[in-house]
Amino acid sequence: MNYARFLTAVSAARKPSPIRILTELQQRSPPSLISLAGGAPNPNTFPFQSASIKVKGGEALVMDEPLMKRALQYSGSYGIPELLSWMKDLQKSLHNPPTAGYSSERGQMEMCVTTGSQEGLCKIFEMLVNSGDNVLLDAPTYSGTLAALQPLGCNLINVASDQHGMIPADLRKILERWDPADAQKPGSSVPRVLYTIPNGGNPTGASMTCERKQEVYELARKYDFLIIEDDPYYFLQFQKPWAPTFLSMDVDSRVLRTDSFSKILSSGLRIGFITGPKPLVERVVLHIQASTMHTSTFTQLMVSQLLHNWGPGGFLKHIDGVIEFYRSQRNTMLSSADKWLKDVAEWHPPMAGMFLWIKLKGIKDTQQLIMERALEKEVLLVPGGVFNINSSDPCPYVRAAFSLSTPQQIDEVQHTFTDIFINLFYIMPANSIYRCILIN
Repeated sequence: MNYARFLTAVSAARKPSPIRILTELQQRSPPSLISLAGGAPNPNTFPFQSASIKVKGGEALVMDEPLMKRALQYSGSYGIPELLSWMKDLQKSLHNPPTAGYSSERGQMEMCVTTGSQEGLCKIFEMLVNSGDNVLLDAPTYSGTLAALQPLGCNLINVASDQHGMIPADLRKILERWDPADAQKPGSSVPRVLYTIPNGGNPTGASMTCERKQEVYELARKYDFLIIEDDPYYFLQFQKPWAPTFLSMDVDSRVLRTDSFSKILSSGLRIGFITGPKPLVERVVLHIQASTMHTSTFTQLMVSQLLHNWGPGGFLKHIDGVIEFYRSQRNTMLSSADKWLKDVAEWHPPMAGMFLWIKLKGIKDTQQLIMERALEKEVLLVPGGVFNINSSDPCPYVRAAFSLSTPQQIDEVQHTFTDIFINLFYIMPANSIYRCILIN
């Protein structure tokens, strides 16, 4: 595949950092190497000497003085080797990507560590999206994605979705505006990028079926665009087997996948990773070299030690416990919603993630209801409009997160919110159809 045609001018102009190359070369060299090349500070001057981190139900993670010196020093921009190796094995075992055995030129699977998946997304967008480009995405979508894309000056095209994710028929209808033969022509307006959250989407909680992914992938092949598979809730799927991913279908090396440990290990550690074609991951790493340089060595070593201590089986056992917690929270949310909201709202049970997407009946927009009336009663949800491409468009939805609150708090919020909503209609004119529906 000719990846050069997908790159923005800024990304295409990036060159490797000579100092970063020397840093990685030094770290791969034997201890006997004497180097006067690097500008790294002397770790003997650092105030931190060692650390012991207690792990639930397991051995403590111990960083002795030599390891601590490494943890507090610069490291390579791809990520520390032992963590990258573990992650590559994980991706191969979970997704069996066809690209794992490809040559570099054909788009061999490559990975890099990022400071949370958000950094990875921002760098992918900067690499692929020019001002004026047409970008496909399922909206409503994650507000952080909109915040990253909109300043790039691209044209965001909303592909309709439902509780099963992006609707291929709508995508096909949109793409029929263009001739597939024009996709590789210079200056063509055929979309070159599709973005989607395939599991437990934020904010809708929607999860795309395998059949829909296959249809979307075939359209990507026909119109020759790349798929950005942003999957931070992959490990929070409530049913097994877990859904096949775009990465597992990627025979053409056209999928860039972002994963995150934020929901399953720690959000504050800021560990994410990108998996995709080597030529594109290399471009992301060039950006990392010029910006953050690398994800925190300390947090990478801490996570790497934990994963190696656990092994694949221990990691998946931990994931099972996390899933069970969120499944219970989800069930509590659904039970409470059925008790308090069934006459005034509608929703679909999420099959992954941590959000319930609630549509209120008889109301065009939830912004004032949430930001004024609900706040007055000390309850807070997210008005759905913030997840639209145009946040000022009226939206009858609210997003309710069930990750942090206790079952009692979830029930209290939904009871209070229902009272607020119903009281809103009591002050409507007596002949209001919605007042009649709700009161009766």
